[in-house]
Amino acid sequence: MSVDQAVAAPEVVLGMWRALSARDWDAVATFLAQDCIYVDVPVGAAAAAKGPVDIVKRLKIGLESLAGYQNFDGLLVADGENVLYEHSEQWDWAGGESALLQFVTVHRVVDGKITRWKDYWDMGALANHAPSTWMADFASADMSWVYDATGEI
Repeated sequence: MSVDQAVAAPEVVLGMWRALSARDWDAVATFLAQDCIYVDVPVGAAAAAKGPVDIVKRLKIGLESLAGYQNFDGLLVADGENVLYEHSEQWDWAGGESALLQFVTVHRVVDGKITRWKDYWDMGALANHAPSTWMADFASADMSWVYDATGEI
């Protein structure tokens, strides 16, 4: 990896998170490699998403219907192509429910694109604050994005 690639990795990660905070789905996709794998670690690798189109589908299930969503920067540590990002997300629902979720996200950036994205967070914190219909809404959503990444991440 060249010095330029190492310096660019944090910029790629932060750029993607700025686009996600704005829920600019087209912009989010531009930061993701065609073979990028996204996994919510609490959910498991068997319910990952692969590729920009399916990753955006997956993200939309949780975030698109929110009345408000914002990402707040925290600690960012880069080691070559690997970027560890501690951050928080504010989720606000139309019914007045609200949650501030703490995340640690691990990204791998190769050739200016995110190739791996793993979110570590407390699903219980979300379940305790989300509307009572949240899990049922998630379960009835389009699941065509599901990719079994067991053994790949």
